[in-house]
Amino acid sequence: MTRPTGSGPAPSPAEPVSRDHYSYSAYADPEMARTFDEKRFSGPIGELIAGTQARVLANMIGRIHERDILDVGTGTGRAALLFARGGAHVTAIDASEEMLAVARQRAAEQRVRVRFKLGDVHALAFPDREFDVVVCLRLLMHAPDWRRSIAELCRVAERLVIVDFPSARSVAALEVALRRLTHAMGRRTEPYRALTQRAVADAFDRNGFRIRSVHRQFVLPIALHKAIGSRRFTVWSEDKLDRAGLLKPFGSPVTLVAERCASS
Repeated sequence: MTRPTGSGPAPSPAEPVSRDHYSYSAYADPEMARTFDEKRFSGPIGELIAGTQARVLANMIGRIHERDILDVGTGTGRAALLFARGGAHVTAIDASEEMLAVARQRAAEQRVRVRFKLGDVHALAFPDREFDVVVCLRLLMHAPDWRRSIAELCRVAERLVIVDFPSARSVAALEVALRRLTHAMGRRTEPYRALTQRAVADAFDRNGFRIRSVHRQFVLPIALHKAIGSRRFTVWSEDKLDRAGLLKPFGSPVTLVAERCASS
């Protein structure tokens, strides 16, 4: 792969963001790292979410074999291991050593090779256009500066950047508002953000990327689907809501792939 600007050294690190932000402290908890996947991907709905995510990533990336992929905010390495099993050359970073420890253990158990490194999305320690594909899941919703994060993802990507986020036009926005209120009252919670597709598209546009395709998963809240715990109900109800025309404007989470413009 030709990298016209990627042969030089990595740029000097930008001014670091505050490590006091909850997104650093919460994921530095060993218990959080140990139970992360179980809480999000267990049970029939968690398995449905994981399976859909894997399928969407494969469709957005296309050929995976032999491609250079960077997984930013890899957490326990779920996406990184998926790419590595598909034959990609994978580098995966996270700001939490505790999460990386779980990811490294899983890679060893599955006998796949991933280069795991400690790193921060706000200042990626890689040259420009170093990776063919850059993937960043469940991170923009937490990152202290999401626009700066997108700029860094675009800087190190040669061709594609894939991100996801809760939609500000969905029912998920109500949960976001409740979490922020709870956090402001001193309760321990993760006061993450919801974003609009327009705002995210504008951020990519400023960095020379255009949105190529978008996937939206649920109209109803994920928490509701998990509380009911029926894959059959989830598939049936979401199909009905999609047919009613509600998924496109109100579906969440949103996963999108942006492609570098030919002129960039």
